[in-house]
Amino acid sequence: MEILQQDNKIKGKFYIEQNGKTVAEMTYVWVNTSKIIIDHTEVDESLKGLGAGKQMVSKAVDFARENGIKIIPLCPFAKSVFDKVTAFNDVL
Repeated sequence: MEILQQDNKIKGKFYIEQNGKTVAEMTYVWVNTSKIIIDHTEVDESLKGLGAGKQMVSKAVDFARENGIKIIPLCPFAKSVFDKVTAFNDVL
């Protein structure tokens, strides 16, 4: 599963496409130049149980680490991943 990203420095998303259709998406907004808020995660039924949501959160963590920014996980799904994966706490 390839996780793609779009970002315009105001808002952005991590997403998965299959056959030209977005089948999973996690959106975020920039608070300032050093912080983003993950506000929504949605995964199509076709990907349920495959870890697509967790992979998008992991990609967001990689993005945060590479850019020296922090993440506020307001989305309940993203928050649950951060609660379970303590290795991601450095970007909180």
